[in-house]
Amino acid sequence: MDEDIQKACEVLRKGGVILYPTDTIWGLGCDATQEAAVRRIYEIKQRSDSKSMLTLLDSPNLLYRYIDDVPEIAIDLIECSDKPLTIIYSGAKNLATNLIAPDGSVGIRITKEAFSQKLCRRFGKPVVSTSANFSNEPSPSNFSEINSDIFRLVDYVVNYRRDDTQKSKPSSIIRLEKNGVVKIIRE
Repeated sequence: MDEDIQKACEVLRKGGVILYPTDTIWGLGCDATQEAAVRRIYEIKQRSDSKSMLTLLDSPNLLYRYIDDVPEIAIDLIECSDKPLTIIYSGAKNLATNLIAPDGSVGIRITKEAFSQKLCRRFGKPVVSTSANFSNEPSPSNFSEINSDIFRLVDYVVNYRRDDTQKSKPSSIIRLEKNGVVKIIRE
């Protein structure tokens, strides 16, 4: 795992795109602070940049670097969630502008999975995480379901967990407003 993380970090620092396992499904990732890298993922996925992508962080404490005003309930929700939870926050900052939705929001998930957590920690910045598929194709539930054309479009394919045949699922998604209103987007 350490060799994969080292190589992935090298690629991310150069603005490259990786294909990597996350706490949910396999994802395409890049430095969430680099507009050119984010644009490249939109191009790989053949996806409109009006459809937002989320970012992964390794600790809830880092939310304050990327969100203007983190609602108090956010930390409680993250800590008590028994499955991966993506929260859409208002007031995104310090991220690539093409990653932030027109209303100023961004989806962030605190990963608790070993590989993606260690990757985020070692990289030291948020990492984009979006399903490893082309737009309008089903999301792969494990490595064997990824369209092989994706492999040639990325700069590095992580070796860790390629043999894992467990069917993974996307995260739950909620939108958390500053006024405390919680809206469930996907259970």
